[in-house]
Amino acid sequence: MEIPSYDEIRALHRKHAPSDAAFELVFTHCEIVAAIADQLLARSGRGADAELVRAGCLLHDIGVYRLYDAAGRIDGGAYVTHGLLGHRLLAEEGLPETLCRFCSCHTGVGLTREDVLAQGLPIPPADYVPVTPEERMVMYADKFHSKSTPPRFVSPDSFETRIARFGQEKVTVFQALRRLYGDPELDALAAAHGHAVT
Repeated sequence: MEIPSYDEIRALHRKHAPSDAAFELVFTHCEIVAAIADQLLARSGRGADAELVRAGCLLHDIGVYRLYDAAGRIDGGAYVTHGLLGHRLLAEEGLPETLCRFCSCHTGVGLTREDVLAQGLPIPPADYVPVTPEERMVMYADKFHSKSTPPRFVSPDSFETRIARFGQEKVTVFQALRRLYGDPELDALAAAHGHAVT
């Protein structure tokens, strides 16, 4: 499989971003997630393909562009669909399934068919969970930065508290990922980007 380069991925974001502001928000987030994943790979790569992880990080949120309205606002009510929207977008661009799955399998700590049904989510009932080391690492690295207004870094403890509202099972999954990959060092990244750590 040919993995697209940084420049090719950046061009794909530019192509689909509805505005400069949208591009700046989403692509910067993807770059930050890639930087977090680089830390994790250096410490506990667990045999993951670093080039594939980096591409997955840079592509995982591309579906967010399809949630912008004409006024430049993201449809928050449909946000959970951004993973599937990104999967479809990349498939339409001819990218392989291996890369498309980074979009559809990074939400939360993985969405199961049971989650979709129990929460009444507006996506087809199915399992949207990471299965490869690369998918797990992209999903985990994504937990530590938010595209909120303003964007911010999320400490491991803060994320664990947030995920608890979806049940102890989700907390257990996240705790297992923390043991596997460790906690990222966020302070230097936060300082470099001017984002708070919460």
